[in-house]
Amino acid sequence: MARYTGPKTKKARSFGEAIFGADKAFDRRKYGPGQHGPSRRRKQKSDYAFQLQEKQKAKYTYGVLERQFRNLFEKASSKKGVTGEVLLQFLEARLDNTVYRMGISPTRRGARQLVSHKHILVNGVVTNVASYQLRPGDVVTVRGKSQNLEVIADSIASKSDVRNFGWLEFNPDKKEGIFLEYPEREKIPEKINEQLIVELYSK
Repeated sequence: MARYTGPKTKKARSFGEAIFGADKAFDRRKYGPGQHGPSRRRKQKSDYAFQLQEKQKAKYTYGVLERQFRNLFEKASSKKGVTGEVLLQFLEARLDNTVYRMGISPTRRGARQLVSHKHILVNGVVTNVASYQLRPGDVVTVRGKSQNLEVIADSIASKSDVRNFGWLEFNPDKKEGIFLEYPEREKIPEKINEQLIVELYSK
């Protein structure tokens, strides 16, 4: 399935946030892209523009395509609770995102590749679907013959801070983690205004 493979820094600059993670190029130029740079006068955005931008930001942050995102929103709408919060919980429960959160990969894009290349087990079963929805209690493990991969070992060694999330538990020695529960909104660090997304889809 197609994924965004264009310039990440340019896309991050359009949102004004480093949505793909640490980026030195973004830190140097945090203003919007374009030949006129920060001096360019920009028109006042409409409510629709703000809503659309927030949806696009969420899609690019989690690496989800439009149809997938729409389906997740409809699923969230049918559940009890605040729709926007439930939507973010579903995005956080994706297998590729959880592999990233546990520190097994330094980026979501890298996590998606690990999953698709069958390096990850869910409850002891090889699972190569990045969008697989985890449920509380599911165990995520690096496959036995993949545990010595340098990219995984380096990420786990350098990204211990990524795993400080209350809804996850991770054992770096076993390279195994547990998806404990769906996270509460205040625990999700992404700067996304989910209410704008709800307003957009409610039109």
